[in-house]
Amino acid sequence: MSQNRMHLFISGRVQGVYFRASVRQRAMQLNLTGWVRNLHDGRVELVAEGSDPSLQELFEWCKVGPPEASVNSLDADFEDSSGEFSSFGIR
Repeated sequence: MSQNRMHLFISGRVQGVYFRASVRQRAMQLNLTGWVRNLHDGRVELVAEGSDPSLQELFEWCKVGPPEASVNSLDADFEDSSGEFSSFGIR
């Protein structure tokens, strides 16, 4: 199965609500690799690599996020995987 990459910018009430930790947990359950981080402008950025079905499932999850989050928008790019990650981390 081919591996792909998803690069997301998530806007809304997504910092201070365990968004990064929840993304990491969900990504690990889906066998994805990559990272997630907070940005200074209040958004969350994530890069995930793995199978298309798993990336799509994470994308759908990010539309809502954890219980305390309020997602306003997602900006996504999809491309071929680089294979540079061995796990999923928080930066």
